[in-house]
Amino acid sequence: MTVVVGTPHERQDAGAPPITTVGIVGGGSIGTGVAEVVARAGFATVVRELTESLAANAKRAVERSLARAVERGRATAAERDAALARLDYTAQITDLVECDLVIEAVSEDLATKRTLWTELDAFCAPHTVFASTTSSLAIAVMAAATARPDRMVGLHFFQPVPVMPLVEVVRTVTTSETTFRTALEFARRLGKEPIVAKDRPGFVVNRLLIPYLLDAIHALESGVASVADIDRGMHLGAGHPMGPFTLLDFLGLDTACTIAQVMYEELGDRRFAPPPLLKRMVQAGLFGRKSGKGFYDYTVEPPRVSELGL
Repeated sequence: MTVVVGTPHERQDAGAPPITTVGIVGGGSIGTGVAEVVARAGFATVVRELTESLAANAKRAVERSLARAVERGRATAAERDAALARLDYTAQITDLVECDLVIEAVSEDLATKRTLWTELDAFCAPHTVFASTTSSLAIAVMAAATARPDRMVGLHFFQPVPVMPLVEVVRTVTTSETTFRTALEFARRLGKEPIVAKDRPGFVVNRLLIPYLLDAIHALESGVASVADIDRGMHLGAGHPMGPFTLLDFLGLDTACTIAQVMYEELGDRRFAPPPLLKRMVQAGLFGRKSGKGFYDYTVEPPRVSELGL
């Protein structure tokens, strides 16, 4: 393990060499999706999970996704093999010491993220840029847990990461111009379209999307229409690719509830308060597609609307 010694001022004055090696912390759906696009873009990529077993699971997830990309004509077999050759998996956080950029994709819990960043800050090189994939938490608060607040940004990817073209690049009050430009260029090198967001709850997309999704739940609770008809109405009438309940199930009801709660606590605006129905469903383990049931039941084919006792 290499320990970097230096004052915060010395760290801030360190150069900004090109990004060649990228570390991904977290092997869930976001982390593996980011790892896939980073490796396909030509970067040496290290995925770190908490255990060797979880790291092996992350490896299998990336391999499955790349196989689907070949089957669907989104990648060639040669591109798949090249990406796989650039990927390494580990349970040792110190294996990220040589990375030029470390992207965090762990659970949406501020204390967990701050602890991780403090640990990474102790041994990553002074030039290493830190980026969080958080969808709702304050980047500046994470940056304050390190001695390099100037070298931290948000890189908010969207699900499924290999397919969705957008990345929100989030600049904090302490992010340096060099770090900000580096993050923008990195997103473009991934083949993504970056938009710039300030470090405000929900950034751009979730600031607008979450109230819409919560309003759909309020409409259902109020008896305005059924799950299926609200979904069809927004799909056919507003031209959305999917209705709000289908989207909620895809995002994960637990994830949506957490984002909404964070934004409500930060902004104090009732538009972001999770509705009672959403809370009850999360408490019951109805998370959507990932649990098999949400507003729709995915244990049957084709999926049908769940019985929610409304």
